[in-house]
Formats: sequence, structure tokens, C-alpha cells
Amino acid sequence: MLVIVAPGQGSQSPGFLGPWLDLPGFRDLLEQLSDVGGLDLVAHGTTSDEDTIKDTAVAQPLIVAAGLATLRTLFADPAQTGRAVSAVAGHSVGEITAAAAAGVLGPEEAMIFVSERGRGMAQAAAAGPTGMSAVLGGDAEEVLATLARHGLTPANLNGAGQVVAAGTLQQLAALQEDPPAGARVIPLKVAGAFHTHHMQPAVDRLAALAEGLSPTDPQVTLLSNADGRPVANGQQVLARLVAQVSSPVRWDLTMQTFAELGATGLIELAPAGTLVGLAKRGLRGVETLALKTPDDLDAARRMVGEHGAADPTTADGPSHHQEDPQ
Repeated sequence: MLVIVAPGQGSQSPGFLGPWLDLPGFRDLLEQLSDVGGLDLVAHGTTSDEDTIKDTAVAQPLIVAAGLATLRTLFADPAQTGRAVSAVAGHSVGEITAAAAAGVLGPEEAMIFVSERGRGMAQAAAAGPTGMSAVLGGDAEEVLATLARHGLTPANLNGAGQVVAAGTLQQLAALQEDPPAGARVIPLKVAGAFHTHHMQPAVDRLAALAEGLSPTDPQVTLLSNADGRPVANGQQVLARLVAQVSSPVRWDLTMQTFAELGATGLIELAPAGTLVGLAKRGLRGVETLALKTPDDLDAARRMVGEHGAADPTTADGPSHHQEDPQ
């Protein structure tokens, strides 16, 4: 059983899309999505510096566009995704990528939505000094109790011993001074306390935008960040995408559902690596692949053939050197 996952903010790095631009149609699709989002995604994916692509209003559309474009290199026809892939999910902003991969939103609708999300969250973050820190290790109950004591929100429960705390910089500083026993606290380079009540202004903006969208029901099993469970109704998917901005991401429960469904192979779309790292610790025995460059496509196509629900005929296009799955 093959699952496809899409990463969230912080997974991007300068120049990560450079190797992809030589593939037929890749630049064209990026330029189309750029026109919709009002950003030069080709430049941001190739020549923009780290500070530029760290900007929430840039990072979020860039990550979703990268995921949609790299998915297209694996499945030229969206219908192939439904025939080969058993389930899809995305972490935070990656859930928009996953929703588009499942057919809930078209690529242009996804870009309209994520562009508004990025702008809204950037503005909400600018309203006050907030941030996020990763908490690695420690007893799970003690970690959550410590966050509660400091007034912090467990914004991402990622599984594999990783929780991301979010709140004011003062609260995060207190956590740094008084961490849970046996845990490490690592400040993250993000602009604000995402997936907390601090993002409510962005939720309001997205709710207004969502009224003009026309989602369809998923054509592939789509797991929700809210509880890791499948959502079969397109309107409910859209409502959850709106609410997700100020709600915790339960990636731990998402991986648990993958295991329950019987996943045997997992491919992470570009900019890949983060979710594969979690899967290696939380989904032992599942073959994983981070689709980072075109050199990974042959390995990805092999995995589609071995783990996919059916042969999606993905061999069209240029051949690339095969690398071992990560």
C-alpha cells in the first residue's frame, strides 16, 4: 500500500527546485502557479536567499507549488494518482498540497487558498512576538504538562518523540530555562506561533475566502491533521483546512492511521526529508523515499510499481539515475 505525504513550512531550502527545471513542463507549471499566487516561484525556488523564502507569505505558496509540481512528474495524469495511491496526507501547509493531490481543490484553487493563508498568517505573526520550539525526547505526559505550565500550546504532535511548542517568546524562553526532564528544547526559525489562537485573524480571512471555493469529495483517502482520520466530504476538508491554521497538527495520529491502513511504502513530495525522518522512527518496516531531486524519480517509480494499488504507467518522460530509497 502506497501513501504520499507533503511537508510543511521549514522544509524549504535555497535553490531546492533548481534541478527540477530541466524536466519538460516543470517550469511551465511553476510559472502558471506563479501567476495565480502573484509570486515568482521559479526565482524563489532557485535563486532567492534563505531569508526571502523563510517569509511565511513566500514559503507557504512555494512549498505547495513544489509539491504539486513534483507530484506531476510522478503522475502526469491526476487520475493515475487515484489508481496507484491508497492515501495522502500533508503536514500543516502540506495538507493543502494533499487536498489538491486528492482532487478536493484544483491546482489554481490550492494556490489561491495557500497564498491567502500565507499572507494572513504572516500578518497575524507580525502582531506580536511569538514563535515555536521543538521539544525532543522526554516522557510524553510530562512534556505536555510542562508546556501547559508555561502557557504554551503543543502545536505539532509529530510522533517519534517530537512535539513543537508555540506561544509568546517570553513563554518559550521560560521553557528553555525549565524544560521537561530528559528533553531538549530547540528554538525554530519561524515567524510566529502557528496552529495556536494567535493565528485567529488568519482563520477569519480564510473562512471568508473559502465561501467562494467549490471543493469536491476526495478521490483518494485523505487524512486530516486534526485527528489523523480520513475525511470523505470535500466541504468538510475545506472547513478543516481553515480551522487547522489555529489548531494543533496531529501527525502522530496520521502516522498511526497509515500503520492501521497497512502502508508498506511512503513517498514524500519536495521539499522532502522531514516527514521521511519521522516515518523512519514512527513507521518502522515501511519503505520510505524523500523525493528531493529528479535523480529520485526512478526509485519513486519503482516504489509505485511495488507498493501502488495498480500500475499507473508512470514511465513516460526522461529516465533518471536510480538511487536507493532513503
